[in-house]
Amino acid sequence: MLDRYERHLRHERGLADATVRSYLSDARSMLIFAAPDAPTQALLEEAGPRDLAGFEITLSVLRGWLASLATAGATHATLARKTSSIRGWCAWAEREGFIETNPALRLAGPRADNRLPTVLSEEEIERLLAQAAAEAEEDDPLAVRNLAIFELIYAGGLRVGEVANLPMDAVTGERGVITVFGKGAKERVVPIGAPALRALGRWLEHRAELAAPGERSLFVGARGGPLDPRTIRAALHRLTARAGVRDVAPHALRHSAATHVLDGGADLRSVQELLGHSSLSTTQRYTHVTQERLRAAFTQAHPRA
Repeated sequence: MLDRYERHLRHERGLADATVRSYLSDARSMLIFAAPDAPTQALLEEAGPRDLAGFEITLSVLRGWLASLATAGATHATLARKTSSIRGWCAWAEREGFIETNPALRLAGPRADNRLPTVLSEEEIERLLAQAAAEAEEDDPLAVRNLAIFELIYAGGLRVGEVANLPMDAVTGERGVITVFGKGAKERVVPIGAPALRALGRWLEHRAELAAPGERSLFVGARGGPLDPRTIRAALHRLTARAGVRDVAPHALRHSAATHVLDGGADLRSVQELLGHSSLSTTQRYTHVTQERLRAAFTQAHPRA
C-alpha cells in the first residue's frame, strides 16, 4: 500500500523527493500508531503489512496520533504539516479502497503559528558572508563551495533543497541569472548579484577537485556525490558560531533576502516571483517583518515615540 502511495505522490502529483519522503514517513508513523497490536506494529516497522485489516483508523485515532506528536515536542508548524499530510493520505486511501470512509474530513489542524520568520540584519549577513569569504581564501574546496552556497541562498532567496539540487547548467553567468526548480518541480529564473557570481566562479574552478566523474550536480559533497541539504545546515551552524552571529538555519537567509529586498523598496509581487511562492499571502508574512522594523526604528528615533 505504501509503495502504491509513493508512486501516486511521485508520478501522479509530481512531488519533490523530500516531500515524498515526508509524506511517506507521516503515513507510516500514523499506521504504527493505529496498528491493533504490538506484533503488527513491529511488522509495519520492518516490512509493512499486506493490508489494513484490523487497523482502527478513525478521527479519534488521528487526533491521538497528533496529540502524541505534540507531547513529544512537535512544533505548531510540524503538526500543521503532518495534519495536511495525513489528510492527503486518507483521501487517497479512501479513493483506492484501503479504508471505507475518510476520517480526516473533520480533522482540525493546530492554530496558525503567527510568529514572524527569523531574519538576520544586513550587518549580520555581511559579517556571516565576510567570515565565509575569509575561510575561502585558504582555497579549501569545501570552504569555497560553502561560500558560493551561502551567497547564492542570500542572493536569490533560495531554499536549501533548491541549492542542493542545482544542476551544472543552472547558472547563466552572462545574464546573471540562475534557473531553479522549486516545490512541485516549478521552474523559476532568479537574478543573482556580482558577489554570488564571483563566489560561484571560484567554486567552479575548484569543483573538479571534489566531484566524482560524471557527476552533474553543481554542488557536491566531500566524497564527490550529490550534496545533502543536512550538510549545508551543519556548515551554516558552524559558520554562524565563528562569525559571531545568531545561530540560524539556511531558511533564515532566504527570509533575510526577502525582507531586505522589501526594505529596499521592491513590491510584494516581485518578491513573490523571486521566492517562488504560489500564493501572495505567503509572501505577505515579510511585510509584517518590515513593519516591525519600522516600528522599532520609530520608537528609537522619533522625538515623540
